[in-house]
Amino acid sequence: MTRTTPPRPLDVEELFPELAAHRGTTTRLHPRPGSPDASSSSVGGPLLWPADEPWPVCTEPHGRETGRRPADIHRERQVLAVAWARDPGSGPTAEERALLKELAREHRVTGVADTDPLPMIGVAQLYRRDIPDLPAGPDGCDLLQVFWCPFDRHGRTGHGMSLHLRWRRSSEVAEVLAAPPRPAVVGFAGYVPEPCVLHPEQVATYPFAGSLPEDLRDRIDAWEEALEEEAEEAADDDAPEPPDYQHDLSMPPGWRVGGFASWHVTDPYPMDCQACAAPMDLLLTIDSREWDGGTGSWNPLEERDPAAHRFPSPTEVIVGRWGQLNVFTCPVDPSHPHRWSIQ
Repeated sequence: MTRTTPPRPLDVEELFPELAAHRGTTTRLHPRPGSPDASSSSVGGPLLWPADEPWPVCTEPHGRETGRRPADIHRERQVLAVAWARDPGSGPTAEERALLKELAREHRVTGVADTDPLPMIGVAQLYRRDIPDLPAGPDGCDLLQVFWCPFDRHGRTGHGMSLHLRWRRSSEVAEVLAAPPRPAVVGFAGYVPEPCVLHPEQVATYPFAGSLPEDLRDRIDAWEEALEEEAEEAADDDAPEPPDYQHDLSMPPGWRVGGFASWHVTDPYPMDCQACAAPMDLLLTIDSREWDGGTGSWNPLEERDPAAHRFPSPTEVIVGRWGQLNVFTCPVDPSHPHRWSIQ
């Protein structure tokens, strides 16, 4: 099934013609639970990985012997999905709650050193043929594969994530790795994605308000304040919330490729390439939610039923505190190291 973004509540360029010069596009991925294969763009699905190529591993020193088993995490989600679908009022039975308690236990793997190679988790793969806003990779690569370490114990603070991108030419993969290595335990359930098929859709998008020229940003702020005052004066509890630039008119929620990054947690700051100093482009947004209470206007036309939006994270991926991971790439040379921010 395709996913179709409804028209925006109003024409923002009619209100602010200057925005036309800042308009871009982004491809909403619309991940939904399914059974993708290695020939498909997906989240959490099998990857087109050569059988003779080493799988990405984390070798940064950190504890990796204690955590939850990925199979238990998947099983826990299945039990909860069945329970809530069966009875939205009460959820799991006493027997199911006992099983969930057992599945939530942490386990310890013996004989594991802090620098032993730890298989990374394959988060997503994106074929350029499917994703209009996916840029060309280095040397004609048409496939982007995304990995991360299943523990938040990296970097200067010891509490950061470790992300790995791999570009490849899909036509060069002959024999596909049938059984990729998996970590025995993971430090965070939100790093274990559920298999999802994608329904790519390209939509118009505009920059985060804080990234716009100051005079335009001030006019948008004044317009939003006037709408809020009108709504307060109307005192109609049943009236819908007035549209605002951030939630309704600029950037869609959810997983997407290209477009502009949101800076709703921090102020915007330069994301320049550390190899050549070029301003970097947004490559990919990994979002903990496909929708929330403030972004309902973006809900696909095919999913307008409120029941379809009971569970806001089809991928089960969580970054930060239910935030967004924005991954940036160098437009001059995509082989240069990527950068990222969490919002």
